[in-house]
Amino acid sequence: MGHYDWTVEFQRIYQQTVASYRTGERKMEALFNPDEVKFLAAHGQMPQELFDFAEDAVKDGSPDYGTALLIAAARRDYFLVVQHGKPSGKRRSDDDFPKKSDSIDGIPWLPRIIEKARARLRGELPPDLMYDCGGDRKFLRSYDLHPADFLRFVWSAGDETGKIVDYVKSRTAPAS
Repeated sequence: MGHYDWTVEFQRIYQQTVASYRTGERKMEALFNPDEVKFLAAHGQMPQELFDFAEDAVKDGSPDYGTALLIAAARRDYFLVVQHGKPSGKRRSDDDFPKKSDSIDGIPWLPRIIEKARARLRGELPPDLMYDCGGDRKFLRSYDLHPADFLRFVWSAGDETGKIVDYVKSRTAPAS
């Protein structure tokens, strides 16, 4: 399976992971065979990320497949364009990330989600940390931001955290 139809294989693996998780399978080695792991790596993805998507999708229905695909596509684009198809070789530690209670310009969670987005783009998230976890979804929903759109904005802002802060501050929460 090449680049042209990568989404077909990604969808198959995603759906298979969700189905297996629903039946109680929780072992990574049982969820992904070596060819699937190789496929995911060639597109900048890690099995842990699909496992996390499947776990949350089964538990609370989010992220849906479309969101998972868009997040994976943003990472894949970064992987192919910026990293030239080569992983950074780094994994950040949980301790490298701001606390959930940290804030920027009075916006709690923002420092954390910015660093998680940067790490997701680079493929450097630690196994115990997920981009688009329940806390991220709550934050993004409150600013009416799609997780993949936020990821791509973080990419475009680069190291300019102020641009990201201004972008989030310019967003209006949806009417309840």
